[in-house]
Amino acid sequence: MLDAVSAFGLVFLAEIPDKTMFATLLLATRFPRRSAVWAGVTAAYSAHVVLAVTLGGLLARLPDEPLHYAVAMLFVAAGGYLVWDSLRTKEGREIKNAATQPRSWGATFAAAAATIGVAEFADITQIATASLAATRDSAIAVGICAALALASVSGLAVVAGSALVQRVRLALIQRAAGVLFVVIGVVTLV
Repeated sequence: MLDAVSAFGLVFLAEIPDKTMFATLLLATRFPRRSAVWAGVTAAYSAHVVLAVTLGGLLARLPDEPLHYAVAMLFVAAGGYLVWDSLRTKEGREIKNAATQPRSWGATFAAAAATIGVAEFADITQIATASLAATRDSAIAVGICAALALASVSGLAVVAGSALVQRVRLALIQRAAGVLFVVIGVVTLV
């Protein structure tokens, strides 16, 4: 149960200020078929979670001590990157999408899935999911809850639209996620 809760919380918090959340926000404002946007984004996230959990499962076969050091360093590096990125970028940045607006549900789904599918490779949440899957007892619980967290954030982005950017200081959330990742990395080292 702790594996599931920690995976959901970490991935949810890390994804809120992420570029793919902004991409989802933009997709939801550009395409009128919001259910297709959410379904496409969720499908892309789910594929990335499967990849991350598989990679984490392979990492789990490595000797325990080097694995814990590697995972700890990944969390510290990811946390440092989140804090650094929140300090160097402007609040409310936009992700530009040059694609034309598809009209059908299927075309909207495909555009959303392709956009997020490409943007999510080697993303901080994918690395976190792989690390959690490698170090927790239940990689399946980690994967399911990471996918649920990503689907939840994308659902919020689709529903909230641009109002979310106006009401939440995303740089603060990004910094909090970064500090949390660093703390998890240090705890893993200890």
